[in-house]
Amino acid sequence: MTYTTIEYALDAGIARLTLNRPDVLNGMNAEMRAEVRDAVTRAGDEARVLVITGAGRGFCSGQDLGGETDVTQFDLREILKREYEPMLRAIHDCPIPTIAAVNGPAAGAGANVALACDVVIAAERAFFMQAFSLIGLIPDAGGTYILPRNIGFARAMGAALFADRISARQAADWGLIWEMVPDDEFEALVNQRAETLAKGPTKAYRLIKQAIRASFDNDLDAQLALEAELQGEAGKSRDFAEGVQAFNEKRKPRFEGH
Repeated sequence: MTYTTIEYALDAGIARLTLNRPDVLNGMNAEMRAEVRDAVTRAGDEARVLVITGAGRGFCSGQDLGGETDVTQFDLREILKREYEPMLRAIHDCPIPTIAAVNGPAAGAGANVALACDVVIAAERAFFMQAFSLIGLIPDAGGTYILPRNIGFARAMGAALFADRISARQAADWGLIWEMVPDDEFEALVNQRAETLAKGPTKAYRLIKQAIRASFDNDLDAQLALEAELQGEAGKSRDFAEGVQAFNEKRKPRFEGH
C-alpha cells in the first residue's frame, strides 16, 4: 500500500508510524484508518517495536468532521464497524510492543487510538480529551473499554460526561498512561524506550502482552494455568538461554528476538 495520510519508516528493528495530516491536527478519515491498519500489520511482521506518533503540534484530533454540514449522512455504526474496529484490532493484536508517543493533543477517537497501544508516553504539553459528549456522542474507538480498566469507574465516567481536558501530568498520576515527559526531553526518551524494546526478548514481550490482557477475563486458577503455559513456551526460547548465560557471565544479554 502507498501511504498518503501517514508516514512509515523502519530502522534497527523500530517501526515508526506518523499520522500525517497536520493541517487538521491529524484528524482521521477513512483513508488514514486503512493506512494505519496496514502499517500496524506490516510492523508486526517486520519490526520488533512500533512507535505511533503525530506530525506537527498534535497527536490526533479524532474523527475528521471538517466541512460536514449534513451529519444525517454519517452512518457512525458502519464507520466504526468497517473502519475503526479493524484498525483498533490490528493495534490490540500486534505481536510486538506498541508505543504511543503523544506529542500534543489527543482528543476523541485520537485519544483512544493512543490508549489502545501497550505503552503511552506523553509530552508535558499533551492532553487527553474524551470530547464525544460535546457533540452528542458517546466515547467510541474502545474508549468505554479502556477508560474504566485504566482509571476506574468514577474517573472514566467523569471523563466521558464532562469531556474535560486531562493533562499529561494528570493522566500519568491517574495511571491512564505510562509516563509524562518534559517537552524538551520527549523525543530522546521515546527513542530510548523504543531502542530498549527493539533490543529485548521479543517473544517474551508477546507472551507478556497475551498474559496481561487475558487477566481481565480469567479467575486466579485460569491465570495461573496460563502463566505456566506461556512461561513454558518462553523457557524454550533462545533468548531465555541467552539471558541466563549473560546473567552468569555478568554481561548484558544479546537477545535475538526469538
